[in-house]
Amino acid sequence: MSLLIDSPPANPAPGQPDPDPQSTARPRWELPSFAALVVATGVLYLWNLSANGWANSFYSAAIQAGSQSWEAWFFGSSDAANSITVDKPPMSLWIPGVAVRIFGLNSWSIIVPQALMGVASVALLYWIVRKRFGPAAGLISGAALALTPVAALMFRFNNPDALLVLLMIAAVWATLKAIDDGRIRWMILTGVFVGFGFLTKQMQVFLVIPPLALTYIAFGPKTWIRRLGHLFASLGAMIVSAGWWVLAVELWPKDSRPYIGGSQENSILELTLGYNGFGRLSGNETGSVTPGGGGGTAMPEQLGGTGTGGFAGGPGGGMWGQTGWTRMFDSAQGGQIAWLIPAAFILGIAAIGLCGRAVRTDSRRALLVVWGLWLVTTMAVFSFMAGIFHAYYTVALAPAIAGLVGAGGVMCWRHRDQTRVRFVLAGATLATGVMSYVLLDRSADFLPWLRYVVLIGSIVAAAGLVFSGVKKAALQRSAVVAALAAVVLGLAGPAAYAIDTVSSARAGSIPSAGPASAGGFGPGGGMRMGGRGMTPPGMTGLQGTPPGMTGQQAVPPGMTGQQGMPNQTGAQTNPTPGSTGRGGAPDGRGMGGGGLLEGSKPTDELVAVLNQNADDFTWVAAAIGSNSASGYQLATERSVMPIGGFNGSDPSPTLAQFQQYVAGGEIHYFIAGGGGMMGGGSGTASEITAWVEANFTSTTVGSVTLYDLS
Repeated sequence: MSLLIDSPPANPAPGQPDPDPQSTARPRWELPSFAALVVATGVLYLWNLSANGWANSFYSAAIQAGSQSWEAWFFGSSDAANSITVDKPPMSLWIPGVAVRIFGLNSWSIIVPQALMGVASVALLYWIVRKRFGPAAGLISGAALALTPVAALMFRFNNPDALLVLLMIAAVWATLKAIDDGRIRWMILTGVFVGFGFLTKQMQVFLVIPPLALTYIAFGPKTWIRRLGHLFASLGAMIVSAGWWVLAVELWPKDSRPYIGGSQENSILELTLGYNGFGRLSGNETGSVTPGGGGGTAMPEQLGGTGTGGFAGGPGGGMWGQTGWTRMFDSAQGGQIAWLIPAAFILGIAAIGLCGRAVRTDSRRALLVVWGLWLVTTMAVFSFMAGIFHAYYTVALAPAIAGLVGAGGVMCWRHRDQTRVRFVLAGATLATGVMSYVLLDRSADFLPWLRYVVLIGSIVAAAGLVFSGVKKAALQRSAVVAALAAVVLGLAGPAAYAIDTVSSARAGSIPSAGPASAGGFGPGGGMRMGGRGMTPPGMTGLQGTPPGMTGQQAVPPGMTGQQGMPNQTGAQTNPTPGSTGRGGAPDGRGMGGGGLLEGSKPTDELVAVLNQNADDFTWVAAAIGSNSASGYQLATERSVMPIGGFNGSDPSPTLAQFQQYVAGGEIHYFIAGGGGMMGGGSGTASEITAWVEANFTSTTVGSVTLYDLS
């Protein structure tokens, strides 16, 4: 009973805040419960971790390169020979890069650091909420974050998002510390965390700046001029902590460093402001596979596209789905993040209202406001951005949702003597039950009974919470049971999705959590990359073969062979390092050459060929696109040149540069196929391919075509 009430129950006078949790003795159950939360989170995130193999081989190859070359480590190069970088700053690669140097190249060395970041994120969120609302609120918040399906996915994956989320939570922690004691050093530390977030995923971390700044200027201690000065100090710390690396890259002679992947002018500033910056908002992303966002390159009708304006995704949505306020609840994103969004808004707003006439610097109100602003700001940007958007980006919403649910729920529970607050608790419970039913119903074959249990149980729990303020002992006990049931039922759906996520392999460039859900074609929707696939609209058969196409040759116009086609088998890809896999080609041989969204999976025979006389060459091979190159590089542990970078569309190297490398005997093989979704990559990549085909003789190893350039 005391778990929810934070014994004894606090029912302050209307308009007054709760007593400070720090002023009461710690309950005996607090430390064991916190330890259980941390251990359970660690088990969840580490369980079956090796099933993910290389996870996102695009980043795994860069981690492998950084473990062999400190220059590649510093720049975030895709290969140890430093031909081109990944399309993000390198901070998320630095820690696993060091881990691979220490423990060797394997999936555990690459992904365990991300899992530990997840555990640290849960623990830090617990501490932030617990300090101001008590241990029960901290436990609920920590559990909600740990069990969010997209969090269970990304904290077991090697994308930059795991480190980004940890740094964003740390920035909130530092800002609240500054509100508590008014010392400038905490705001400087906030700036450092945000700056490191920029070095992790560039401008996405800026979404947390308005919530932090507005919260501090509104609730920080001392005069507003002093608070404004602290914000400028924080801004300076952010510029220094991020700017040193950006300045180093910009000042470094271009001919002695790798090409900046994702840019068209070999510039980190262009990458920041364009492809990874404002282009994501407007959709005008030079170098993207679909320049112009929703109005860009049309997806062939055979693949479920309109044939005129991008992927089918609803009016105005283009390839990346329909924009609008309902975007976080649609079939692509809903199962990843939407479970507790209604409850977060309901409980958060109610809890802010319950702060009443508390002093301006009240830390509890500040916490609720910063989480609320974080949720609204990030959700608004994600909902309306017209450029590249993937469902796993929504992990950035998880800490704010979890914090509001835990803090707001416990605060409302303590004020349950007020009738309106009891209806708020009941409404949040009912809204969560309905939301869970809707999301679970989209995966009708996945635990089909669960959606009914959650819905009916939530209705009963909501009714019990309406009577939670009655003083009779029997009803009080029933109210506690109803509150416990509300928490358990609210987490049941996301927990089921999270467990499904960790129990099966997830790999590729666009992973998604949980079972497949009904929805249209698009990343994270009907066609799940690295998840349980579904046949996209307009395709027939288990393999998703477009009408009129058969077997492994079923590729859209402009693609060559099986290498250009993402996995559409409807089964899990087997990403075990060095294996051939069973997703991709309908015959089960895997995607030998890889493609835009999946890494190559070379056979042992091909690896042996590539390793022949490998020490005589700078690159054992070159391939179109980073994902195509990544599998060969990870299997051989030798540099493979990714022509054109991630999308195969970067002008690196030029044809003249490539010819110079070949003339100098630096590249052994050219691997045909691979490339981007829309064909053989950029004009540069196409020129290189045509030149190789015209001047060298091909040979086939298994299903992969090689050209010996030596």
